[in-house]
Amino acid sequence: MKVLITVQDNNIAPRFDQTTEVIIADYDGGKPVGAPRTIILPHKSAEELSDLIVKEGIGCLICGGIEDNFYRFFHWKKIVVFDGIIGAHAEALQLAAAGALQPGQVLPSAKNEA
Repeated sequence: MKVLITVQDNNIAPRFDQTTEVIIADYDGGKPVGAPRTIILPHKSAEELSDLIVKEGIGCLICGGIEDNFYRFFHWKKIVVFDGIIGAHAEALQLAAAGALQPGQVLPSAKNEA
């Protein structure tokens, strides 16, 4: 399964529609397949990011806040959405691969920064 994470610095981007950087990682049975890819988007656009997600065949989206219409679109496309995630993107990716990530989760990395 392909996972896409919206990124800002080393954390999950707080808003889906404002992200300009994403990481795409591929997993098979919870194990990484190849190295994750980082993609820098030319500008902020939720519509273009949504197109990228569909074209890449993403099965799981990890992000911060997301508008309801995009959330429903991804749900309709059978893409699992973990929204409202706060913390380091690497930690979120590990938890998702292990099947332990939950929507709205504040990760330990975020709690340590507070």
